[in-house]
Amino acid sequence: MTASRIEPVAHGGDIDAARRRFPGAPEPWIDLSTGINPHAYPVPPLDISLWQRLPQSGAERALREAAAQRYGAANADQVVSAPGSQALIQIVPRIISAADVVILGPTYGEHVVSWARCGHRVDERGSLTEIGGARVAVIVNPNNPTGRTIAAQQLRELAGELAQRGGLLVVDEAFADFEGAGSSLVPQLPGAAAVVLRSFGKTYGLAGMRLGFAITSDEALCQRLRAEIGPWAVPAPAIAIGTAALRDSTWLSAASADLASDCARLDTLLQNTGFEIIGGTHLFRLARHARARAIADKLGRAGILVRSFPAKAEWLRFGLPGSEAEWQRLASALAETKG
Repeated sequence: MTASRIEPVAHGGDIDAARRRFPGAPEPWIDLSTGINPHAYPVPPLDISLWQRLPQSGAERALREAAAQRYGAANADQVVSAPGSQALIQIVPRIISAADVVILGPTYGEHVVSWARCGHRVDERGSLTEIGGARVAVIVNPNNPTGRTIAAQQLRELAGELAQRGGLLVVDEAFADFEGAGSSLVPQLPGAAAVVLRSFGKTYGLAGMRLGFAITSDEALCQRLRAEIGPWAVPAPAIAIGTAALRDSTWLSAASADLASDCARLDTLLQNTGFEIIGGTHLFRLARHARARAIADKLGRAGILVRSFPAKAEWLRFGLPGSEAEWQRLASALAETKG
């Protein structure tokens, strides 16, 4: 893709657009079009002073220390905080000189457009064997929307190959928090040529906070990222909430178990409706059905938004309902799509 051919990326979560398309749909809408935990971390009480002053460097350092411990980084100096991982997806291409970039796909569309917008030569490929001589490789792990995972050791080997030609490996681990031990690249970061992006809001159900992290052992890359992000990028309330949540191992463990149970329930519901489960993570399921687009429209008329894919007409991605009432509405709506 070149900069002259860039088109906006379609995203989930646009309830306003869904209301315009299905004006007669019942309220409230159930948004299953995003991979956001429907059971949000309980926001602790916040001191009013957090809203009245600029973020303090000591508090931001504590946030990075909590993130380093949670994700397995060696220290807080390897962590760069940002207003969401989406911001980092757009920033990293700005600070890298023009390169041939391979993005493992199909995947989250903002990676392709962000690199192309900055003048890089971008190709989307289907496997590691197709990276060839590219100087930059971008991999979402686990992948969105397929849930495909690549072993950390394979990624470390790829980073080593890229380092030999002055390249960079970008690993987007936005959905990695509930994966098994050893799945993340962070605990054994390559010495150079690699940066890992982490999302806070998806796992903790607080996407509106806009908090994310870049993690790298490349000190120069850290400095460039911080310079590009600028001062006070993460608001003081987000720093306080993020620090508390990242330190709360008990909540994260319980959330993992609850989400695994919810995924099993959703799989059964979808399979009973004629879907084939073809991928997913703890936060979404990817399913295939010959009538996927028609089913998405029927669900929309029932006030339920799911994620469809123009290039994959048989695919739908389902997030998880957040309450028993939402589960029952989804079950009833799916039953109406049979036949």
